Amino acid sequence: MKIKVRHQTRYRYDTPVTYSIQRLRLTPRAFATQQVHDWSIDIPGMDHALQYTDALGNLVQVTTLQTEHQEIVLSVSGEVETSDSNGVVEGLAQEPPVGIFLRRTPLTRADAQITELANSITAANPLDRAHALMQSILTRITYQIGVTDSDTTAAEALAQGQGVCQDHSHVFISACRVLDIPARYVTGYLVIDNEQNNTVITAEAHHAWAEAYIQGLGWVAFDVANGICTDQRYVRLASGLDFISAAPLRGSRRGGASEQLEVQVSAQQQ
Repeated sequence: MKIKVRHQTRYRYDTPVTYSIQRLRLTPRAFATQQVHDWSIDIPGMDHALQYTDALGNLVQVTTLQTEHQEIVLSVSGEVETSDSNGVVEGLAQEPPVGIFLRRTPLTRADAQITELANSITAANPLDRAHALMQSILTRITYQIGVTDSDTTAAEALAQGQGVCQDHSHVFISACRVLDIPARYVTGYLVIDNEQNNTVITAEAHHAWAEAYIQGLGWVAFDVANGICTDQRYVRLASGLDFISAAPLRGSRRGGASEQLEVQVSAQQQ
């Protein structure tokens, strides 16, 4: 499938900003089922951005803006060709040691409720356990926008019983690590199938899912919010231990009161 991505993020401030810095994980990497034919990012400071590959294999660009401003506009466009592999992720050029993804973080630390959820999964092998865990989470957390935020932990989301794709993914990752299954957080884009709008859930901007490491298969991607393994409709951007280390866009600024954020995203089959 050829997918055309267009994405714009606009920040506005009521008072001037004198300095801002943005860290971007917005460039997809090629692997066995994803080829990047064209990709561009436009943001002030991009022409002299620092670029590097982080410890988790993501391409990162860091931009700064040191002139007074009250607005920042980020635009991304590109074309990616994908194919279906039943969620199996193969061929990423740079992969950290798998054991890193057993590390627990503040957002994914398991409490008694998550530990109980994980231990209730009795499937015979790791792949079946991951599938059963995904379906169990869907019965425990209703998809609801606006009830959680980027600081909500997996434990808080499960206790609340509501959340978005970020929360579904964090709970899945946390429970996988309880089961000694390495798991990581993934961000990207999802093409909406108009015939399945009643079942497919997307994030406001980027979608989020998780990957679990299954012996004999490698990394397998689970879109917990939709209850499926990823297919050709998904464009994979970045991965990390949790949302923070995989976030497509994170920044800070000096000055600038009352930030307003506008996001427009389109991922369409060509």
